Amino acid sequence: MIYMAMATGFLLILIGFYGALTNRNLLRMIVAFTLANTGVNIVIVAIGYMHGRTAPILDAAVTASAAAARIIDPVPQALVLTAIVIGLGVTALMLAYAYKLYERKGTLDIAQYTDLKW
Repeated sequence: MIYMAMATGFLLILIGFYGALTNRNLLRMIVAFTLANTGVNIVIVAIGYMHGRTAPILDAAVTASAAAARIIDPVPQALVLTAIVIGLGVTALMLAYAYKLYERKGTLDIAQYTDLKW
């Protein structure tokens, strides 16, 4: 199960990078970057998973010493939640820039944006 999630995550990263490098349309590039971001999140969650362990919730039935061997580290999941929010913000910013560029130039083809070329 872990290997399938990691393979899926790495496949999404590769598809996202391929799409970002080969497309000339800004919207397709933004979608490709978002796809790569999703793949990174899946890989981080897959790395943090440990078979046979439970959520880190302590109650009266579980002592602290026994819990160390039975709980999973919540840090990777917290990092992924933070990365999802940051990725959403970055995607919104990229879409806003693409909209402004489309308003200004009338196209989303990156070959048309040669204003700063030497």
